Amino acid sequence: MVSDAIVRYRNAQRILAEASSTPTLSYISPSEQQKVKAYRQKISKWQEQVLQRLGVLCQQLAGMANKVNRFQVGSSAAPSNVRTDAYRGPQRSSAKTPAVTDHANSVVASGPRNKTGPDYDDKLVEMINTVIVDRSPSIKWDDVAGLEKAKQALMEMVILPTKRKDLFTGLRRPARGLLLFGPPGNGKTMLAKAVASESEATFFNVSAASLTSKWVGEGEKLVRTLFMVAISKQPSVIFIDEIDSIMSTRVADENEASRRLKSEFLVQFDGVTSNSDDLVIVIGATNKPQELDDAVLRRLVKRIYVPLPDENVRRLLLRTKLKGQAYSLPGGDLERLVKETEGYSGSDLQALCEEAAMMPIRELGSNILTVKATQVRPLHYGDFQKAMKVIRPSLQKSKWEELQRWNEEFGSN
Repeated sequence: MVSDAIVRYRNAQRILAEASSTPTLSYISPSEQQKVKAYRQKISKWQEQVLQRLGVLCQQLAGMANKVNRFQVGSSAAPSNVRTDAYRGPQRSSAKTPAVTDHANSVVASGPRNKTGPDYDDKLVEMINTVIVDRSPSIKWDDVAGLEKAKQALMEMVILPTKRKDLFTGLRRPARGLLLFGPPGNGKTMLAKAVASESEATFFNVSAASLTSKWVGEGEKLVRTLFMVAISKQPSVIFIDEIDSIMSTRVADENEASRRLKSEFLVQFDGVTSNSDDLVIVIGATNKPQELDDAVLRRLVKRIYVPLPDENVRRLLLRTKLKGQAYSLPGGDLERLVKETEGYSGSDLQALCEEAAMMPIRELGSNILTVKATQVRPLHYGDFQKAMKVIRPSLQKSKWEELQRWNEEFGSN
């Protein structure tokens, strides 16, 4: 059946996306790198074919639903002088059609509303459906080190209301907007992925590319369709990474298409709150909160600062990233390393550990092709000292202080 094929193609789309996003190991041989490059080209070609086939299947399923609807309308308007038993056979067979119609509606995300206006067409709904993130156990709360304030806010806004909706009513109704801001590389996007894994909500991962189009007027239609699909699949979470690229401060000489996109988003955001029973939450992430429009800040009620890791978090991150790796860091060496990495972000620490892990390999020289993996010496403090000469903190202190000042003025911490 067409519906079964759509499910399988969606699974294939998800698997190919995961394969395409898998990072290439830096220490593999040039020949292996060429193989990886060839495989990535094949995966990209398969992704295009899967997307094309999905579009054809969705059109076929939508056409089946339209035929069912036209038949039902035609049979209800049958002339009175025609024997009703002449329609009895087709009517019996149409008893199975609601299931087909319902499945078509679920695939194109809202049947009746999709057909009632010119702004909600199958093409736009399908574009929105491609950014829905499938819930998977890839990232859990325990995988995110520190950030207890942000975890608590997300737990109250997303996780608990989806599991105990009876408790979160009236004044306890969760806020509709949350902003995660702070230096890059400290876990804002990782928190969003953990929400997708832990919650029972439909998770929409939206970027500037998802909501922009070269066609005039289509950007606003995409925004309307996004919220329409989110309401139809609620509880829903709309996560907008780098939200400042879409919702920056409006200025007089701004591009008209960009201005209309922002206005439509603000209107739709308020439209979601008009029905108190709707559970659609917008989460934005940025490292430039000072560039956001004032109207956006008003709607993103809770603003959680995701700072650079402190000593306790850096200690935890280093132990986590070195898990499974042979290393020798007595207590004193680990504490020195924790203090010397002040100002490093989570991604900087990841790069530091990767660079340090290469030091024992580089010492092998020509023996690298014959030595056994168990014979490679463990990491020690000196490797990290050498790595710190290569991997520096990525955030300037002036920008760090600017974010802290903004947090003191506008943040929820």
